[in-house]
Amino acid sequence: MKINCCRIFSLAALPLILVGCISSQPFPTSVNVGQPASPPVVRAPKVGQEWVYQIRNVFNQEILDTVTERVVSVGSEIRIARSGVNTGQLPDEIQSPWGFILQDSHWSPPQLFQQSIPLWPEQLQVGPSRFYKTQYQVLAYPDASYYWGLGMTALSWEQIQSPAGKFLTIHYHNEMPYFVSNDLFRLQSMREEDVWFAPEIGRWVMRRGSGRYIEAGLDWSSAYWEDYLQWELVSWK
Repeated sequence: MKINCCRIFSLAALPLILVGCISSQPFPTSVNVGQPASPPVVRAPKVGQEWVYQIRNVFNQEILDTVTERVVSVGSEIRIARSGVNTGQLPDEIQSPWGFILQDSHWSPPQLFQQSIPLWPEQLQVGPSRFYKTQYQVLAYPDASYYWGLGMTALSWEQIQSPAGKFLTIHYHNEMPYFVSNDLFRLQSMREEDVWFAPEIGRWVMRRGSGRYIEAGLDWSSAYWEDYLQWELVSWK
């Protein structure tokens, strides 16, 4: 889906204005609780663990799907099978090791990284940004690879409520500036998201993100939005 948003007057100002456009949509209610004296331990993966999410369009609040994610194998790679009520079977997620994403099916198209990168902050502590660089392949087209950069900043520890209950989460912000898309018509692309990760369940309670891109003949003043989606936990086990 392509949606034009705020006019942008210079490429240099794009990141700040992009943040302003996206953050104008209210975040879920949460309570800042400060850095724990000892960061909680992330739940280890086990076959049968499951998380169910409601997927919502943030722009108009339409509910698009309900997705179930389930751990189906644990070893040198942790495989998470995914399926949606409306979308049916989805590509698996693969972590190797736990907490480092190797095959990411959250974004479209799904990505297979040449080297796994953190899925949540490595130290579970509020602090400065970390930036990771790698290459990825698109699952359906394994003969080419593309640049991917991830900037991750842990912002705060927050108590957050979802239909699945109340959770202690670390809220972190991800930015993927000027990654290379496999879509040859995209001249430049960028994405960002906010994630509320609960160590207790080994997964996020809330995840909200989008991106923008330009095509030939356009500039950032007429850039397109990708879908702006929110994942909210409705149950887990």
